Amino acid sequence: MQIDEALLQRLEKLSYLQIPENQRSEMISQLSEIVSFVDNLSELNTDGVDATFAMSDSSTLLREDKGIVNRSINDDILAHAPHSQEHFFIVPKIIE
Repeated sequence: MQIDEALLQRLEKLSYLQIPENQRSEMISQLSEIVSFVDNLSELNTDGVDATFAMSDSSTLLREDKGIVNRSINDDILAHAPHSQEHFFIVPKIIE
């Protein structure tokens, strides 16, 4: 895939980014390097490699879910709220 000015403009539009004129050629160069690196991956011979070779049969260790409440942190946060009551934020009703 060739990165050119037209593709860079399309990428800008899709990403809602604006690349300054003085950085456009450098950006095209860097994107071209990235794409050529990814193209190298397609040349790898993966015949005989199991599709799940990186998977593990062991499961993730679980831990007990314990809630920890630090009232001083709660109070500090609620001190900045416009309205609060009994350690909760008070917000306007939006559903009728």
